[in-house]
Amino acid sequence: MRVYVPLTLPGLAEAHRTGELGTGPFVAYAVTPALREWYLSDDIEELEYAALNRAALASLRQLAADPDAPRRRVVVAVDVPDGAAMPDPDRGLDPAALGEVRVTGPVPLAKAAAVHADADDAEEDVVAAVAAVPAADEGDDDAQFVVDGAEDHELLWYATQEIPALVGLA
Repeated sequence: MRVYVPLTLPGLAEAHRTGELGTGPFVAYAVTPALREWYLSDDIEELEYAALNRAALASLRQLAADPDAPRRRVVVAVDVPDGAAMPDPDRGLDPAALGEVRVTGPVPLAKAAAVHADADDAEEDVVAAVAAVPAADEGDDDAQFVVDGAEDHELLWYATQEIPALVGLA
């Protein structure tokens, strides 16, 4: 199963240092039955893109919790064994939890397929979106518009060999 793990650049640097994305349980995003129902598509690429975007939104929330982190959303795409990531049955229909799964065991960074991250030119919109997320979560349409402004920036694709350069270790 492909899951999308939301991170920050410091979180990615830590994963690179330790060789693990997490020891579990931790939150990731995937194509879940609830996401399929919400997105109304059978195209797996579209569904995976929707899961990636849900993880990018979760990365915004992580940025809000870490004021020292560079303002770039980071998502790691990784394949985990079937059954290693499960949606929370109590939150299955909660719109805030669409695509959310709990990864139960350790996930080596070596299993990552790719890293997705914002380009430098997204920083201004990401800064604004981080500040607007709490109000958007409360239903403020203007704040949601600001959050959507960050989502207008496509995350760039990086090969796993590029992680050292991405986190400033190269």
